[in-house]
Formats: sequence, C-alpha cells, structure tokens
Amino acid sequence: MQDQSASPTDGLPLSGVRVVALEQAVAGPLCSRHLADLGADVVKIEQPPRDGSAGGDLARHYDAVVQGLAAHWVWLNRGKRSVALNVKDPEDRRVLEALLDRADVFVHNLGPGAVDRLGYGWDALHARWPKVVSCAISGYGMGGPYQERKAYDLLLQGESGVIAVTGTPEFPAKVGISIGDIGAAMYAVSSILAALFERNRTGEGRMIDISMLDCLTEWIMPPVYYEMYGGLETPRAGMRHAMMVPQGPYRTGDGGSVSIGVQNDPQWRRLCIKVLGHPEWIDDPRFRTNPLRKENREILEPMIEEALSIYTRASAMEALDKADIPFGSLNEVADVLNHPQHAARDRWFEVESEVGKVRAFAPPFNILGMPRRADAIPALGEHTDEVKRELGLA
Repeated sequence: MQDQSASPTDGLPLSGVRVVALEQAVAGPLCSRHLADLGADVVKIEQPPRDGSAGGDLARHYDAVVQGLAAHWVWLNRGKRSVALNVKDPEDRRVLEALLDRADVFVHNLGPGAVDRLGYGWDALHARWPKVVSCAISGYGMGGPYQERKAYDLLLQGESGVIAVTGTPEFPAKVGISIGDIGAAMYAVSSILAALFERNRTGEGRMIDISMLDCLTEWIMPPVYYEMYGGLETPRAGMRHAMMVPQGPYRTGDGGSVSIGVQNDPQWRRLCIKVLGHPEWIDDPRFRTNPLRKENREILEPMIEEALSIYTRASAMEALDKADIPFGSLNEVADVLNHPQHAARDRWFEVESEVGKVRAFAPPFNILGMPRRADAIPALGEHTDEVKRELGLA
C-alpha cells in the first residue's frame, strides 16, 4: 500500500490506500465513498465538459435540490478527488495509467464491456498491475446471456423478484430506495477489503465481479425457499410482514398508528396480556403459533386494531415499551431529520462543497476510536492539476 505524508486520513483504517474510481450513478460511487470514509484516497475519474455536454458523473445532473447540487451527488461523493480525463484521449490515458501505477484498488461500473474496450479489463490490468484489486460492478455480472444488458435499479428489482414480494396484493411496488445499487456497493466494499487483506499475504490483486442481480437474489432467499421447498408464493403484505404476524403498523384510537414487531411466542403472550388485554388469544387454536397467526391474519389483525382503539398512539407506545414488545414509529422523511436518536448520537455533520457547507450523515461503520472524515464534495475536475503534479505530469 502507498506511503503518504501526514494527511486528514491519518488514523483511519485505509489511510495510505489509493483507489482509482471510473464510476457513475450510485453503485460504484457509494462503494468508493465508503472506502473514502474509511480513509482511502479516492481519485474519481470524470468526463470533462465537451461538445456542449456538462460532463462529469451523470449523478451530478439528476436535480439541483441541495443548494444547486444534486441530492445523489452530494450523498455519494464527499471525500473524493475529482480528476477530469477523457479516457479515450492518449494524453489523458497517460494520466490514468500513471494513477494505476500507484493504485491499490480499481473500481468501475461503466456500461457493459466499456472497461474492456478501453483496455483495462482484468487480464490486461492484472498483467500490467498485478497488485491492483479490480472491482467491476454491473447489473448481471460477467458471462451468461444477460452480460451485455444495460441495468438500472428499477429493472433489477423486477428481474430479481423483489417487486413480486413488495407492495399490496393488488399493487406491486418497487422499494423506494435504490436497494440494488446499495446492495452491490456494500458487497463490493466487503469484497475489496477481503481482497486487500489477502494481498498482504500473497502480493497479488484479485478480480471482483459484483452483480446487482446476485445481490438482490441473495436478499430474497426466504421467499425463494418458500417457493422452492413449500411450493408457496410469498404474498405482498403492504406495510405488514409477509411471514410474521403481528408485524407492521396498526391503527390506534386517535387515528395514529404504531408499528409492532412480534418475533416469538413469549412476545406474543406479553402483547396479549399486557397490551391488548386478551390473554385468551394466547391459547386460541387460530393464533397459538406464528404460522397459525399468519394463516388467520385477516381475522387477527382487525382484532388487534380493535384492542388498540382504547389507546392513543403515545399511550400505545408507552404500553408496548413497558411490556418489552418491539415497536417503532411510522415516520415521515421529515421526522428523520430531527430524530432524537440521531441527535443524541451526533450523526449529522457538515462538509464543504462548491456551493458552501451542506449537511451529511455520518457513515454507519462506527469503529470505536476512528475519527470521522469530513472532506469536501469535489467540483468537476477540481483536483486534476493537483493529481497531475503528484504524478509528475503537470
């Protein structure tokens, strides 16, 4: 790993690691941002403006809600250095290759086959830079009939079956955040860390092939097992849990709701006795076990809401807390901004950007004693000259 002089990353686990990121949108940038959070020097390669185009990562241009910057861009790119290069231009390729000379990790999630066509596919890369860990993130992975398909999160949620188990019985729905991209990014981070750990022993980099389809399929394995071994479809249960009852939001008497999360029979017994006031439900042959409660949910769940009608939302939460029943609020996004737990744990901080300071949420690694990295969100090409000078190519 690279030796560097004192820097803001000192004291972070990946201080001294150089990451070259040929990335765009969400999956690649979230992966490399987390590596930056852990102390890596992430050099982000972006297309310079040309022929009337604005250039840069396409996420820069999704919207302008954060004081003129795009929400996804602000979320995904703090702590990186932006270098504007036309990677098809011979002079700019010299810069990219000089970066790879000093790199530990190469992250890329361009379109299918793009990196291979540029000449930086695994075989060529490994022959020239054998210590570099290369991480490719794509929709469908390498090989197979779908290898060349373009892929976006919505498409992969459908392809993987996630949409089949999300929504209500009448209306399927996608998950409201980009879970395919996020899942791929997190598997990429953990795979990169494992490959760097192994390289300490072998001196050799690894090729990592992250498929969004693989990641989402891994996450829907319980419904897959229901189908595979039980011949059962997992029903779309809206805001309720498809496999556990009672789980989800239930109405209270004041028109509010409280989310209940019963996981086992002791919790069910306490709920019946201490909150719902119906101890006879414990031995009711329709409700004794979770499979029975799931089978009879259309009978049971209205009964639960009727029992909760004597409570306000606040008093129901107090009763659940006293009974040691897992519960939570059905918050709006605005509620998250002022969540008391985030305030108590100091999760919000500020970072600089080309439009001034913006708020950021602390990455959830939470390694005891690790300082928080708060480097700026880069402007397009902000660090091009700086990086060229470091490489002796100014």
